[in-house]
Amino acid sequence: MARSNIVADLLSEYGNRARALLSQYLPRSEPRRYLYDPVADYPSRGGRAMRPTLCLATTKLFGGNFERALPTAVSIELFHNALLIHDDIEDESDMRRGKPTMHAQWGVPMAVNIGDALTLLSLRPLFDNVRTLGPRLTLRLVSETENMARESAEGQALELGWRLDNRTDITQRDYLEMVLKKTCWLATIHPMRTGALIATQGAVDVAAFVRYGLFVGAAFQIQDDLLNLTGDEKKYGKELGGDLFEGKRTLMLIHLFEQATPSEREKLGHILTIPRQSKTEADVRWIRDRMDSYGSIEHAVRSRDAMSAAAQNELTKITRGLPGSRDKDFLEALATWVVERT
Repeated sequence: MARSNIVADLLSEYGNRARALLSQYLPRSEPRRYLYDPVADYPSRGGRAMRPTLCLATTKLFGGNFERALPTAVSIELFHNALLIHDDIEDESDMRRGKPTMHAQWGVPMAVNIGDALTLLSLRPLFDNVRTLGPRLTLRLVSETENMARESAEGQALELGWRLDNRTDITQRDYLEMVLKKTCWLATIHPMRTGALIATQGAVDVAAFVRYGLFVGAAFQIQDDLLNLTGDEKKYGKELGGDLFEGKRTLMLIHLFEQATPSEREKLGHILTIPRQSKTEADVRWIRDRMDSYGSIEHAVRSRDAMSAAAQNELTKITRGLPGSRDKDFLEALATWVVERT
């Protein structure tokens, strides 16, 4: 199978297996209209299923049983969808996967409750692991999940706090620390750690996955930030330029602050104090024009590509001595896929 196709093929194959089991964890009881029907909304919208696929591929890479890893993969995907609902509220986003966000449809109070319910539902597949993985490994996976959730909350707190205080002194190092916590732990590190733990019955050194997960996850996040400015809105599934309206401290915005003149930094800081709903297209266009002028987009592209190359290097350390397989090919191709996706 061509390397160019392996990522798409496994995302489809493994993602569909995870979605099939995930549907069994969505209650069909009352209150249907006010809770369980909307709980199923975000998971039913699709998505790439990168996180559950990473868990399943890593399990197989280390010689583990695919079926035994499925409940954990489902738990990861349920938790991811729960965070999407809360993220959309916190970012005041209008679109998710090409459709109105949960709070745009139901209002913030209902959306918060729906996200909370999905978070709780993500625990059930983990508890069901007791039957196949035993209590000791199940408890380890629960502990890994708690750690990932805490890292994610800390990363989100940094991003929201920077906007709350209108921080203009954020460095690129600060950005990578935030991305490690907010993005990488859920997107890449946790799925791989849990998959390897399941395959080896807890015998693997999970610390090895942090560096690869950081590099490939950071490349993923930078590409996502770039797509918000330069992508095709129909493919992207969210509003273009939304990060500028929200005042997110992306790598491009941080680079602009570093390169701009004092008067430009003052104006930029002032625009970022304006609430999202009061910002104008002219405000956002001025920021984007300054990014183009100082090469902030090109800087982010170079940083993204460097992260992708570093991920490839780290993966060779993880997979050294392991036999060739579709799953190994998938992980090797993933670092390139995350920067090429549109």
